[in-house]
Amino acid sequence: MDTRQEHVNDRFTVRQKTSLMINRYVVTETLPDGSDGKVLAFAEQKRMTLKEQMTFYTDESRRQVLFTAAARQIVDLGASYDVRDAGGGVVGTFSKRFGSSLLRSTWEMDQPGSIAAVGRERNRFVAVARRLWGLVPLDFVPFMWPYHFDFTSDGGQVMRVDKKFGLRDRYVVDVQSPALDLRLAIAQAVALDALQSR
Repeated sequence: MDTRQEHVNDRFTVRQKTSLMINRYVVTETLPDGSDGKVLAFAEQKRMTLKEQMTFYTDESRRQVLFTAAARQIVDLGASYDVRDAGGGVVGTFSKRFGSSLLRSTWEMDQPGSIAAVGRERNRFVAVARRLWGLVPLDFVPFMWPYHFDFTSDGGQVMRVDKKFGLRDRYVVDVQSPALDLRLAIAQAVALDALQSR
């Protein structure tokens, strides 16, 4: 994966794969014509664990770890997650602002020495509808209406995440700041799905 300041491709797609006990995601670069390019990462996250962790591999063979994202605390609604490279070096962090997220999901993303950004759901009405849907005892029926996040820093756009309409979760991510490490961008984008209900 290219993590230089100048990205080879600043748009990628996150797709969830169907699985019972493990959340799995395939991250692919998105080519200018909208088609999929090469696989950037394959992610796994075990459900119902006390301490959340996501592991990102080079591909679905899971032979080589690219990076990880792990919670600092056990079962904490406002937990911070450290994103670390394969050698354990810190790439960045992200966390959910629990209070602000009661009506409109809000995340903080920090890349030390570079970017500190805040991401919020773009449409407050969809945000409220999602919460009302969660009160309906129909857990087997997913909320399919698209929702979106905008990450900004000092008024400037850093990253945009757009959920697409459909039964399976799919997100198109536009990285708008060349300074943002793609590993942190990918980890945060996957977390928007895997950890959204936390």
